[in-house]
Amino acid sequence: MKEMVMIIRPEKLEIVKAILDEARCGGMTISTVMGCGTQKGQTDEVYANVIKGMKVNINLLPKIRVEVVVPDEMVEVIYAEVRDKVATGRHGDGKIFIRPIENAFRIRTGETGEKAL
Repeated sequence: MKEMVMIIRPEKLEIVKAILDEARCGGMTISTVMGCGTQKGQTDEVYANVIKGMKVNINLLPKIRVEVVVPDEMVEVIYAEVRDKVATGRHGDGKIFIRPIENAFRIRTGETGEKAL
């Protein structure tokens, strides 16, 4: 099993939810977060060079964090769909992080592993 953590633009949430539903993802956790990447939150298309020693204001932009745990074979399928349908080609499209999950336990029933998803 793998955990996929997706940081996306807020307006792309419904698309990602539809992708996960289509992939029959058992559940997801959605959080509203703030952050910035290499552009330090600059939203204009032209990212000006910073003069050495000059302070840069970091502007945090609103993002959505989507967390799901899926079987190993679903990672590439979900990634490809998200990449295809969410990417705009502009800075700030987001990132996907993949982490291994050792085990999962459903508290209510005691199921473990993929059955707990």
